[in-house]
Amino acid sequence: MEKILKDIIEKNRKYTEFGYVADYIPELKKACKGDLGICIIDKDNNIYTAGDVDKKFTIQSISKPILLSMILMENKYEYVNTKVGFEPSENPFNSIVSIGNEIKKPSNPMINSGAIVITSMIKGNSYEEKEKRMLDYFRKFAGNESLDINQEVYKSEKLTGDRNRAMAYLLKSSGFIDGDIDEILDLYFKQCSIEADIKDLAKMGLNLSTDGYKHGDEECLISKEVAKAVKTVMFTCGMYDGSGEFAIKTGIPAKSGVGGGIMASVPCKIGIGVYGPSLNDKGNSVAGIKVLEDLSKELDLGIFKN
Repeated sequence: MEKILKDIIEKNRKYTEFGYVADYIPELKKACKGDLGICIIDKDNNIYTAGDVDKKFTIQSISKPILLSMILMENKYEYVNTKVGFEPSENPFNSIVSIGNEIKKPSNPMINSGAIVITSMIKGNSYEEKEKRMLDYFRKFAGNESLDINQEVYKSEKLTGDRNRAMAYLLKSSGFIDGDIDEILDLYFKQCSIEADIKDLAKMGLNLSTDGYKHGDEECLISKEVAKAVKTVMFTCGMYDGSGEFAIKTGIPAKSGVGGGIMASVPCKIGIGVYGPSLNDKGNSVAGIKVLEDLSKELDLGIFKN
């Protein structure tokens, strides 16, 4: 397996030369454009890696499906769906157009407007309690108690987050968000600024793959129904307005982040973490997509079989 992964990484490393490192959040500009790595974890907790394995990066939008699973565990799908849709969007991830002139609910929880709505639903009696519950959940999902927020990226996100503020105020004005906007956005910026590596992504992908059962024990993190819902929205919306093409070429539920990470979950099989910070115009890792395309072909991972 590791030879397969090494060959795929080396074959696709040339694609790191294309695209760009995200620069609208100043701290993200520090990433090395040529980095590329992959990690796979299977149901027996076997770990296979290749490439730049130990690089740390912030998960950014990869946080969206994980937090969605938390909110769906605490609220009925029907209620969540009154606040945010679950349909694909042809608009970019940071689009305000998707909300519309008459302020309709966001298309899905994988774009920024929808994710902000989901963040507003974190329960707690104080800001501090909400932050602790959120971070504890991510640590549990990744099986990594040392997972933490990169404070410099968080500050950078907060400093440059005016577009997200505009979305949040529009959504609150029409009743899709309750609570203090500054507090909600602060939590949103912090969830995006959680720092991880590809092993953490693979572990999170594995927990979705196995319908919420944490590898190595019988602890049920999420229900089968919630795992199914999250993987479905990842498959249809997880790669922003490039989700359809990605789904056709890989057949794998996945979620990208502008930090360069991609978390993928092959149902009942494996979790995958990929890192390549050079992005295409849709905000997805250029080389990371190529790696997953080749991996899916090599291991026949697509969820639709002939």
